[in-house]
Amino acid sequence: MTKTPSSDIDHPSGKMASGKALAPFRFPAFRAIWTANLFSNIGSMIQSVAAAWLMTELTQSNLLIAMVQASATLPIMLFGVIAGAIADNFDRRRVMLCAQLGMLITSTVLAIVTFQEAVTPFSLLGLTLFVGIGTALNGPAWQASVRAQVGLKDLPQAISLNSIAFNLARSVGPALGGLLISLWDISLAFALNALSYVFMIVVLLKWRPHVPRPKRGPMFNSILTGIRFCVTSHPVRKVLLRGVTIGFGVAAYQALLPVVVRNRLGGDEFSFGLMLGAFGVASIASALFVSPIRRRIGSEAVIGAGTLIFAVAELILIASDDFVLAVTAAILAGAAWVTVMTTLNVAMQVRSPNDILGRCLSIYQAVTFGGMAIGAWVWGAISDLHSIPVAFLLAAGWLAVTFALLHFLAPMPKRGDGVPEQSTSQS
Repeated sequence: MTKTPSSDIDHPSGKMASGKALAPFRFPAFRAIWTANLFSNIGSMIQSVAAAWLMTELTQSNLLIAMVQASATLPIMLFGVIAGAIADNFDRRRVMLCAQLGMLITSTVLAIVTFQEAVTPFSLLGLTLFVGIGTALNGPAWQASVRAQVGLKDLPQAISLNSIAFNLARSVGPALGGLLISLWDISLAFALNALSYVFMIVVLLKWRPHVPRPKRGPMFNSILTGIRFCVTSHPVRKVLLRGVTIGFGVAAYQALLPVVVRNRLGGDEFSFGLMLGAFGVASIASALFVSPIRRRIGSEAVIGAGTLIFAVAELILIASDDFVLAVTAAILAGAAWVTVMTTLNVAMQVRSPNDILGRCLSIYQAVTFGGMAIGAWVWGAISDLHSIPVAFLLAAGWLAVTFALLHFLAPMPKRGDGVPEQSTSQS
């Protein structure tokens, strides 16, 4: 990592923000962590494709296949709030290091077990669940550390760039994962994911931000403080409500896509990877424009458009009888997904006090990904009891109806509503 004056890394907010989308790349710490995170996300996407497709080979149960998605998001719901308290009470860099190391070990075990052909549906779910726990621990500390990398003025742009990194990985990782599985062996995908954590660990070991020492308090009281703020803040409650309802509805697409590709479209693992890749490409394109669009038309309009477009994408996917139309649905879903998630993330970040930022973000993640985990289980169960089309129709209907209701009952907070004084320009 290029050596620069400490003020560039340790006190990035001292630089004036240019307002440009790529402004956060001026900070060496952000560049290094962003790059490492990109490789780590690519590895995670490769493993995600491999795990989902492997489950279709191990079982015919749509519920178990959907639970692969749930196993990655359920820990965020169960442990996310605790992880947020840890992020606010301990050195966030060290928390991330511990989480990355744990995921490295788990992915290595998964690769070995798969290579030896000893994996079962439940051992696969168990190991992906442990990776999800690492993700839950890492998430609040990583998101709360973005301010230390770029400062408050460039925070919205940094969030968008991190979203681009994630969705760039969603573009490259799935297609690469599908190719590797078809040419070699699923265990290779798990091994590559384990290797991807090494780069992030090295970067975090070199990063030495000068941030205030966290004020430690009793963990239970710390958790209650974060929950109390989120419950009593009317604008934050609106963001959380949108997060859980949207997460529940979009889960059908993400959890049941492997079944649709394999059983309805007659595709293979490479086709599955291409579908996820199309989702990621559309997400990148959308992330580049979501901030200016949000500033122009407001968060409520952006959330509404994204929610309805995702519902349409689910309907198109289940009506598809050819791969081209299914890819169209993936493109629409990817654009809608990043539009909604980035808008919710920014709304939550700028309305959270810095001293409890980790806890607030963890609560947001727990609520949103908890909705996704529960949704994956519900839509998987419905598809087993009835059919996949019924599950998708109900999921699309859920998104449309809940948007119509919440548009009037709990609209997104307006600019400056509930934002701390130092953050009002970013809302």
